[in-house]
Amino acid sequence: MKIFNLLLCCTLMLFSTVGFAQDFDGFALYNNTNSNTAYLIDKNGDIAHTWNCPSACNYTVLLMDSGNIMRGAVNNGNQINGPAVGGKVQELDPNANVVWEFTYSNADHVAHHDITLMPQGGVLLTAWDTKSAAEMIQAGYADNDEKYSTQLLEVQQNGTGGEIVWEWNLFDHLVQDYDASKDNYGSVADNPQLLDINVETSGGGGPGGGPGGGGGDWIHTNGVDYNAELDQIAFTSRYLSELFVIDHSTTTAEAAGHTAGNAGKGGDFLYRWGNPSNYDAPGAQVFPAAVHDARWIPAGPRAGYIQVFNNEGGSGGSSTVDAIETPLSADGYNYDKTPGSAYAPFNAPTWRHECLDNADGQSSAISMPNGNLYVNLSGEYMYEVDSNDNLIWQYGGETRKGFRYTCDHPGIQALIAQGVISDATCPPVAVEDVVLDDVRVFPNPSTGLFYITGLNTDHIEDIIVTDVAGKLIAQIPVNQKEVDLSSQAAGMYFITVRMMNKQLVTRKVSLMK
Repeated sequence: MKIFNLLLCCTLMLFSTVGFAQDFDGFALYNNTNSNTAYLIDKNGDIAHTWNCPSACNYTVLLMDSGNIMRGAVNNGNQINGPAVGGKVQELDPNANVVWEFTYSNADHVAHHDITLMPQGGVLLTAWDTKSAAEMIQAGYADNDEKYSTQLLEVQQNGTGGEIVWEWNLFDHLVQDYDASKDNYGSVADNPQLLDINVETSGGGGPGGGPGGGGGDWIHTNGVDYNAELDQIAFTSRYLSELFVIDHSTTTAEAAGHTAGNAGKGGDFLYRWGNPSNYDAPGAQVFPAAVHDARWIPAGPRAGYIQVFNNEGGSGGSSTVDAIETPLSADGYNYDKTPGSAYAPFNAPTWRHECLDNADGQSSAISMPNGNLYVNLSGEYMYEVDSNDNLIWQYGGETRKGFRYTCDHPGIQALIAQGVISDATCPPVAVEDVVLDDVRVFPNPSTGLFYITGLNTDHIEDIIVTDVAGKLIAQIPVNQKEVDLSSQAAGMYFITVRMMNKQLVTRKVSLMK
């Protein structure tokens, strides 16, 4: 079957796109690296909508429930440069107007590679964090080099800009058995929840002219995802050839430690997979080189698995999409592991798809609810196969990273409801249902001002604010997007949108003083 599909792919590359069956539900979204234009492609390969954005995209563009897009963008004047460097994130409406943006770029830090959407309209981004040679040596590093460490930052909108509301720093979670007089000394094998600062990596490229003579990016975090149910984050490292999971239920201060959060481990690794030699455990290295695009599978036959794009995981170094059934503990937050062993599953992923072609870089894959698999091969083409690996769709967009959205995704339905795209491909759902899903209030908590987005004023009766006792505090005009509670006492309040059809949507907010 794979040979047949490969031959079919080669034939079909003569055309930009091919539709084979009705199994392809919805749209694909992509924005080529260093291009200003984002494209939404329907099942026939036609361009359903474009966003002509003010800045070039560095890596990822995502569809929000409101029909807006969130994208990583290239900031002019970055002092740190390297593969997929960005420096800022932007939310843009369907006309490519910037709703808000946040810049993270200076002499010591810069946002790069991937982003993922967070609750309340925020975004989680990956960033480089410069560490001097002196800092590395004090942390137990065996060489005398500067390096780029990894940061994960959660940013929430605060009007037309953004602010960091949570962060995690890899440098807080190290171990080394090289120098007992330096920080982080201990047994690597006994501390798999920490990263060996002297771990052997598969590369050290990245930012040209930066730390280590251009080889300072010795981790190269390139993919990130968030699981709201677990309140956990997964990310991938190209040069460690490994997947990691950490807790997000901590505060920023707790994320720097080792004992807080739902799992009780602060910001330490809860789970890691793909290269057990990194923590002196036995077992095969399943990610032999680059690994990209960490993501939990939310629905379908492999729901709950973590999926990655394994660039050289198959026979002869072919690219694969691997899905891992993690050994989640009975407490629902930790991951079972026998001391002295690697994390399960051992030596192979739980499920694997052999890709129709190979890709050496920033690829992506999405498991669909119906069992189909969408794959974007870096710089080549995107395709979709059914549960039996039959090719059902292909598009030659040559993008680095693409995404798939089914017809029932709130963002697709919002674009249909707004008249941005036609409903010829997707059946519409009630506008009121889309509105209920889209209403967001931010920042939360706030010291006074809260902003509301996702409102369709044609379907709203009124907006009210009540306290915990149910007392009416304020009634807001339906066309007003700002709620000012600065005159109220600190505490918890409820902002309720009442729809014309009598449906209600309520958001709990915290007022800080």
